[in-house]
Amino acid sequence: MFVKSAMVPAMKCYTVQSDESIENVINLLEEKEVDALPVLNGDTYEGVTTRYHIYQDFFKSGLSKEDFYASRNAGDIITHQDNYLQGDEIFETTLYQLNDFPLMSVVDTKRRFMGIVTRYDVFNQFRSAFGMHKEGVRIAFTSVETEGRISRLAEIIQQFHESVISLVTFDETDKLVRRIVLKIEKKDNLDKFLKKLEKSGFRILDIKED
Repeated sequence: MFVKSAMVPAMKCYTVQSDESIENVINLLEEKEVDALPVLNGDTYEGVTTRYHIYQDFFKSGLSKEDFYASRNAGDIITHQDNYLQGDEIFETTLYQLNDFPLMSVVDTKRRFMGIVTRYDVFNQFRSAFGMHKEGVRIAFTSVETEGRISRLAEIIQQFHESVISLVTFDETDKLVRRIVLKIEKKDNLDKFLKKLEKSGFRILDIKED
């Protein structure tokens, strides 16, 4: 999965121009209930202005609110000028970049603004990957790390006609063990399915019904 799969396109983004007054920026942040806004010069990406950095600059300035509003534009208080995405990055890499920041802008090779990826959307995608948006039975189990184990699991799933909601594996090569979390739709054959897994060498760790 690539970053573009979770990108909010430019036409749906709230943005401000670099020459826009800070007063207007603050009003937009409050109105839209967001913490950050991409700052553009036409359609060219300049950086991101955030509620935190605006307030920080205000307190450090020692100016009155009126003088501060009169002396600052959006382009004066920006961050992430050279920290952005281009859409072809592997989706998982955004976790680190969005850990302490609400959004990342996506630009093309000429720095034209394409859209944003938000922290909320990234975590929502991971919730989807774990099948958290749909009710079912989550089974956590381990398997010895040998060739063909995932294929064997797929055969058992097919044999019991299970409807898979999600399947995530965690590699533990130092222990030669792979952890697997499988979520399936609830059916009456669950006990038989679990017994078949254990008989085939998969060790059940936990079972939880959502």
